[in-house]
Amino acid sequence: MCEDDHGNAMARRALFVTGAAAALTLGSVSFSNGPAAEAASNQETKTVRGTLPIGSPDFVYLPVEVPHGVREIKVAYTYEKPSVPAGTMGNALDIGIFDERGTELGGRGFRGWSGGARTEFFLRGDDATPGYIPGPLRPGTWHIALGPYTVAPQGLPYEVTITLTYGEPGVVAQPTYPPSRAKGRGRDWYRGDCHLHSWYSDGRRTPAEIAALARAAGLDFINTSEHNTHSSHAHWADQAGDDLLIMLGEEVTTRNGHVLALGTDPGTFVDWRYRARDNRFGKYARQIRRAGGLVVPAHPHATCIGCGWKFGFGEADAVEVWNGPFTPDDEVSLAEWDNTLVAAVRSGRDWIPAMGNSDAHRDPDPIGTPQTVVLADDLTREAIQAGIRAGRSYVAESKLVSLTFTASGPKGEHAGIGERLRVDKDTPVTLRLEATGVPRCTIRFVTDQGVLFTSAPLPVSGSGTAEWQTTAAYAAYARAELRHEVAVGPLPGALAAFTNPIFLGAPGEQE
Repeated sequence: MCEDDHGNAMARRALFVTGAAAALTLGSVSFSNGPAAEAASNQETKTVRGTLPIGSPDFVYLPVEVPHGVREIKVAYTYEKPSVPAGTMGNALDIGIFDERGTELGGRGFRGWSGGARTEFFLRGDDATPGYIPGPLRPGTWHIALGPYTVAPQGLPYEVTITLTYGEPGVVAQPTYPPSRAKGRGRDWYRGDCHLHSWYSDGRRTPAEIAALARAAGLDFINTSEHNTHSSHAHWADQAGDDLLIMLGEEVTTRNGHVLALGTDPGTFVDWRYRARDNRFGKYARQIRRAGGLVVPAHPHATCIGCGWKFGFGEADAVEVWNGPFTPDDEVSLAEWDNTLVAAVRSGRDWIPAMGNSDAHRDPDPIGTPQTVVLADDLTREAIQAGIRAGRSYVAESKLVSLTFTASGPKGEHAGIGERLRVDKDTPVTLRLEATGVPRCTIRFVTDQGVLFTSAPLPVSGSGTAEWQTTAAYAAYARAELRHEVAVGPLPGALAAFTNPIFLGAPGEQE
């Protein structure tokens, strides 16, 4: 085993470039010229140590010169986690790897990322650690990517150990992917959860476990969304079936917020190594769409470091308003989304539909809490995406909750969720909500003026109906919420369900 110390040079160089660059490349690690040099053990190991100072770049690359004849690359790392005062960030260090094709943005050389979920990983031609991409181990300069997520005031001492195993390469398997359609029921309401994590990123469940839980939750479709890797795409085919559509995607996890690439083509990787100030997000949003996916900012007001959405909503096809069990940051996201509806009415621009997902990682995180219920022409990737993009959907806390929400005029005019009821601005409009599975919940109708109607609590049977009359002059749109009981205080109870809006009147008529 050989050891290198990058500590002092790293610290000086990092401090020099931090203000001008988002990444730093260290000195390279070299191995022998092939298996002959290590014939006795058929392996060669080197360890690198260094310290990242506070204020380090977002990404630090450690070049590794990989010779011919390598069968397996294994990387293990550790770092110190000193105690810090309350309110001060401690050390957290992510890791991944790029092959000889380089680290340029766009990810041509991307071979895997585990963030902070693992302390070691391996790659071979025929297999790799979950989160990493098996395939040829070609000679050249590879790069281990270190991501100092947070750095303590004392700095971040780290140690990286690289082991090369020589020998005949494993056979590279041809990946298979789940089909883009399931049996379906024709035009109907389909239930889905589009934000899920397996052991291919920082989750703890296998694809088989997730698929079983999705079926138990009454879901018709799911979307894979591992952090910054597409490595799971080739491991879902045997979990799909006539009763479950499995779409493929990624949770693009930047330092300025997370975005779901929802339903992209198999094998699509979307880079995450940029911030809002870099003005690069639009490029990758367009890449998601070219790959057949939707751009969905996730948990925009989450309080974890780097989770708050800073890129704006100009590129969004939908927004994840409700993420997991309903919490105060979801309440903020709901209010902000409602503000975007008001702005869309005022400007005449397109509006952004809302959705909800579980973001489930491990037990006891429930899959399908919440779930987005989409009116789609069939159970296919394209039809589900079309329903989400059009806002023909509502969000429910479980499979037990079902609702219908309509607007009608006096001459038989009719519109459903995500649609527009085209009536004169002074024509009476009747809003009607029918719900089941929501015992003791109240129904609220929300417009561009705020909450204008609240029902009495529904009976313990959980079924009920509410009607309210308005006009397009009084309400430019209306959406419905079902809220649980609240014991005390002026705040509303947690959501049981909410709908996307129905717009009233002709576009621009309210101005």
